[in-house]
Amino acid sequence: MKRSFAISLLFVILTSTMAIGQTTVVYPAFESGADSRYNDLVEILKTALEKTVADYGPYTLQPSKSGMNEARSLAELRNPAGMVNIAWCGTSVQKEKTYRAVRIPLRKGILGYRVALIAKNRQADIDKIRNLHELEKVRVGQGIGWGDVAIYKTNGIKVYMAGYESLFKMVAANRVDLFPRGINEVFPEYAARRAAIPNLAVEKNLLIYYPWPYYFFFNKSDKSLAKRVETGIRKMMKDGSFDAIFMKYNRTSIIKANLKNRRIIRIKNPFLPKDTPLADVSLWFDPAAMK
Repeated sequence: MKRSFAISLLFVILTSTMAIGQTTVVYPAFESGADSRYNDLVEILKTALEKTVADYGPYTLQPSKSGMNEARSLAELRNPAGMVNIAWCGTSVQKEKTYRAVRIPLRKGILGYRVALIAKNRQADIDKIRNLHELEKVRVGQGIGWGDVAIYKTNGIKVYMAGYESLFKMVAANRVDLFPRGINEVFPEYAARRAAIPNLAVEKNLLIYYPWPYYFFFNKSDKSLAKRVETGIRKMMKDGSFDAIFMKYNRTSIIKANLKNRRIIRIKNPFLPKDTPLADVSLWFDPAAMK
C-alpha cells in the first residue's frame, strides 16, 4: 500500500513538472567582448525569472550564439523561430505595433540623459554649444541600427553611423564631434578604452536629454513569456530588488555625471507612444532625489 502510494505521488510530481515545462529564454549576445552595456538588463531578467519559478516553472537563460546589434536582435525577434525570444531597446510607436512590449522602463529612463565622449582637445569647442541650433552644426556618432538615430535626425542633428567599437576611435580622431552615451554607459566605456584610445575624453559640461524608455520586447505572439517577465519585475519593484539593481549599476555614474552643473539641451522624441507611462513617477529616475 505504502509502495503504491509512493509511486502515485512520484507520478503526480513528474506529471506536474512536465505540465509546467521549462522556459528557455535566449537574449541577444553582446556585440563585443568589451561590451558591458547590458549586464544590468541580464541581471534584471535573471532575477525576474527566478522570482516566478513557483508560478511558471524552471527556466534556462542563455545568450544567442552570435553577437547582435539592436536591428539584428529585433529582426530575429520578429520571427517566432528566430535566434532570440527577448530583446531590449528604446521604444517607439512602430516597435510597439510590431512587438509585445513590457512597459516598465528598465533603467528608469536614465538612458535619456546623455553625456558625450569627445576628443580631448575639443572641450572648448563643445562649450560653445548652448542650444539646439548650435547642436545642429556638429556631427554626432551613433551605432548602426540604434533606435535613437531617428530621434537625432528628426531634431535636425547630423548623425554618422558606424559599428559600436569603431565609434570610440572615430570621436577620438575627430571624425565625429560627439558620441552621446547614457550616463550609465559613458564612464565604464571610457575606463575600458582610455588606455587603448588616449585621445578619448568624457565631455564635462553638456547634457542632452530626450525621453527614452528602454523596455523588454517579445514576439507579438509570445504572451506567456512577456507576462512571466512582467510579473517578475513587478515583484522586484515591490521587494526593492529592482531599485537595488538600478543603484548597483548606476549610482556611481550618476554622481560622476554631476547633472546639476551641466547645461541641458532638450530634444524631442516624436516616436514616443501615447501609452508611455510618463505619469507614473515610481517608474522614472528623478535626479533631484539622488543623495
